[in-house]
This record gives sequence, structure tokens and C-alpha cells, in this order.
Amino acid sequence: MRVLVTGGAGFIGSAVVRHMIGTLGLRVVVVDKLTYAASLASLTPVSDSPYYKLEIADICDAVAMLRIFRDHQPDAVMHLAAESHVDRSLDGPAAFIQTNIVGTYTLLEAARTYWAGLPPERRAAFRFHHVSTDEVFGSLGAEGLFDESTAYAPTSPYSASKASADHLVRAWHHSFGLPVVISNCSNNYGPYHFPEKLIPLTILNALHGQALPVYGGGTNVRDWLHVEDHARALCLILSQGRVGESYAVGANAERRNIDVVQAICVLLDRLRPQPGRRHADLIRFVTDRPGHDARYAIDSSRLRSELGWTPQRTFEEGLADTVRWYLDNEAWWRPLRDGVYGGERLGSSGLGSIGLGSIGAGATAP
Repeated sequence: MRVLVTGGAGFIGSAVVRHMIGTLGLRVVVVDKLTYAASLASLTPVSDSPYYKLEIADICDAVAMLRIFRDHQPDAVMHLAAESHVDRSLDGPAAFIQTNIVGTYTLLEAARTYWAGLPPERRAAFRFHHVSTDEVFGSLGAEGLFDESTAYAPTSPYSASKASADHLVRAWHHSFGLPVVISNCSNNYGPYHFPEKLIPLTILNALHGQALPVYGGGTNVRDWLHVEDHARALCLILSQGRVGESYAVGANAERRNIDVVQAICVLLDRLRPQPGRRHADLIRFVTDRPGHDARYAIDSSRLRSELGWTPQRTFEEGLADTVRWYLDNEAWWRPLRDGVYGGERLGSSGLGSIGLGSIGAGATAP
């Protein structure tokens, strides 16, 4: 089986590619534009495999997409290419509209053209898996869970663009018969995570003695999913999910943002102690970002009952492993921290001063 994975050099995409090649023995064609958040170093564990191919291309380029389908003849598509950081979508929505909506449309059309020309047996087996987010559902109150029947209510340019992409994928299934599956996941964490997101940012800021900014009072709740557990789920959905259906992917690991940051500080106090100082002393509460959703949480009962998936890591185990990975893999994150993203705050347009003075600041929310 040969799978075309868009966004395969990104955080979740690279985990999927490593799992497909290293564990499942699948042939993979990575399609990636290699934007700021992509890293070919994340694919080093499989880059020498004969099962790995790389196409550097933009999913908005219709000619390139048609050629890639024609040249590689995939049996399935795993679509992960996306602009994904809420804070960046507040500063520059246009890139999110272009990549997440126009790019998904372009890819769907290329896939439809390719699929329509396949012989009947291969056409029946073909799958297009669109990977989305729980953020399309908006914000939960203190109770309840998102599931596959939850109404869409996106609140940020990022989540609105992903919701639009979800609707396009469903439309291409119902209008044209393209065999699709969709998944909506909770917040991912783990190794190879770009440093702008909450967990790697907190780890790296702490290692540099910089402020650990927490939006508002830190009470926003996220359901945390280890990226390798997510990769297993995605491959199951691709191979065994019912055509035309969606699957919610979550690990039932809800934590407040402040509790996540404090847990990282405790781990670093043990693993990388600083004489005379606790890492939690670096925590600073900063002005919240606009429209910050209060809580996300997922009911993944369909995935668990239909496909037999369960997460293999508790959040405490996964977080400890993640902190140790960053301590042991400076060669991976140092070029990104020094040359691509140094921890500055994003998404603060119109917020004014956040009151950190000379202590420094960074983006926080996942």
C-alpha cells in the first residue's frame, strides 16, 4: 500500500510517517511545502528507507498535485497539510484561508481526477482521510464532550478555516462520491513539536531562564493526546474507518493550561534543577488572546468501540517522556529556536502591552 501524506514534515504528519514506515511497513510519499513549522529532521528515522519518498510542493498548486498523483499512484491520501497555530491566524488570517481552504479544495480536485481514472478495484479501495481538529466545534462549558454529532461553531480564523475544509471534504463525498473519512482530534503533544506551542515553548523557555507566559488565569482546559497515540488512531481510521464517517480522537486527559505548565516545571526541577530557583518562579500571567475558547474535550467512543483504539500513554507518562526528549534532542530544536522562532508572543495584535517588562515573553496557548 502506498499512502500520500500531505504535511508529512510537520509535527503530526511526521509522527504518522514514522509509524507508517517504521511500524506498518507502508510506502509513503510525503508532500510538504516546507514552511516554517516543517522539519525534515523529524523524518530522519525513516528518511533512508526505500519506502520513503519526498515531494516538496504546495497543495495549492493544482499542476503539481496532479503530477504527484500521476507519478506515485497512491492507494490513499492522509491530508494533514495546514496552517495550524491559532495565534498566527489572529495576526495573519490570509495564509490560513489559502492553505486550509483553497489548498484542501485543490487537493480534493486532484484526488477526484486521479480516483476517477483508477480501475474499478483500486477505485473501490481508495481512501481520502482528512485530518481536522476539535476546535471546529467551538468552546465547551464546564460539562459535556465533543463527539461526531457536535454542531460546528468555530471561533478563530484557524478553526473557521479547518471547519471550511471539513465541509468541503464532506461535499466532495456526497456530490462526487469520493471515498472520504474525517477525524477531529484534541490537542497533540510529544516529540518533534514546533516550539511555538504550549508544551515545547514552556520547556524551552524554562531551559533558557525566560518567562513562562500563561494566558489569562490559565484556566482554559484542553484534552491532551500524545502524537504517537494519535498516529496509531489515524492509520486505523484510514484503513478501517467507514467511508463518509467522521471519528473524534481524544485521550480523556483534560488539564488546565496552568496545571500543564506547573507540571513541566516540576519535571524540570527534577531533571534539570537550577540552584536556588524553582522553574515555576518564571510563570507570568499575561493578557488573554482574543476569543480564547474555554474548554475542549472529546468523546472518542466511536473510535474505541468500532476500531478498538485506546491511548497507550497516560498524560503524566507522556509529558515526562516529552520533557526528557527535549532535554536529549537539542540538535533538533536548537536550529528552530535560534533561526525560526525564538519564543516571542504571537497573536497579540491590538492587545497592547502585556506587562512583562524585561523578563521576555512568548506565545502560550496550544
